[in-house]
Amino acid sequence: MPEGDTVWQTAKRLHTALAGKVLTRSDLRVPKYATADLTGRTVLDVTPRGKHLLTRIEGGLTLHSHLRMDGTWRVYTNGQRWSGGGPAHQIRVILGTADRTAVGYRLPVLELIRTTEEHRAVGHLGPDLLGPDWNPELALANLLADPARPLGEALLDQRNLAGIGNIYKSELCFLLGATPWLPIGALPADRAAKLPAIAKRLLEANRDRPIRNTTSTLTNNSPNPSRTAGPSTPAHPTPGTRATAPGAPDHRAPDARTPAHPAPRTPTTPPGTTPLRPAARPHTPDLFVYGRAPRPCLRCNTPIRTANQGDGSRDRPTYWCPNCQIGPAPAR
Repeated sequence: MPEGDTVWQTAKRLHTALAGKVLTRSDLRVPKYATADLTGRTVLDVTPRGKHLLTRIEGGLTLHSHLRMDGTWRVYTNGQRWSGGGPAHQIRVILGTADRTAVGYRLPVLELIRTTEEHRAVGHLGPDLLGPDWNPELALANLLADPARPLGEALLDQRNLAGIGNIYKSELCFLLGATPWLPIGALPADRAAKLPAIAKRLLEANRDRPIRNTTSTLTNNSPNPSRTAGPSTPAHPTPGTRATAPGAPDHRAPDARTPAHPAPRTPTTPPGTTPLRPAARPHTPDLFVYGRAPRPCLRCNTPIRTANQGDGSRDRPTYWCPNCQIGPAPAR
């Protein structure tokens, strides 16, 4: 599922291609809007709102779209072969100008609404992690409003904060040192307080990257440490070892600095708060846990686990380290 950074990148591409230009082609392949003709109108801007896209068009109109699981927008130069998006029967919308054509494939949500009524489409969303309305205090209050709700489910609820999808859910839970099934009210207060800042830092760092990366985003060796808000993230010590902060208690046995089976992590050194120095390792994975089961955890070498989270109506593979993250988890 596309996440907030992916949607932000899509909006940027569409805005660059369309904004300020007159539409010379308009084809909405949705029965309700099949007769709508936008040709001759100027595209004003393309704005992301959480995982939603708002293409504002002259005359007080907004084309609202959502990518959901596998929707995509592609931009082509005129005369370029349309490739990479999918077969022609999956096209839902075509917007063309004198030099560019934007094509939307497999868009499950596509509606033409009045710009003054955009609140009907996005008014339910919480603070946008990549938007001008970002409010960390409100986001945290929204998350904690239902303390019994599992952390992972609360993070995915766009009414709490907008922009987190399944990948960032797993990565954030790892960085917070808590399983996605831990009731969010049981998350230690110091970690909960840092959650909004860590989430924003991750999405901001990745909104311009072609490949999403979380393992280098908050490390001590980040390109601009002065901009690093909140705690450092777990880096990548040699498998089977755990670094600790200078002067911090080391919970490993004195004769087991490289344990074959490391002891469970204690809440005194959560992954989101221990500054670590990344070891020099070639081909460091881009993500800490997502998609990595059953490979070893980059922090403690324990095999990463995976299970679905939710009511089963959607496929939401969830990944976690059973050693580094506290809280309940499904049985094997």
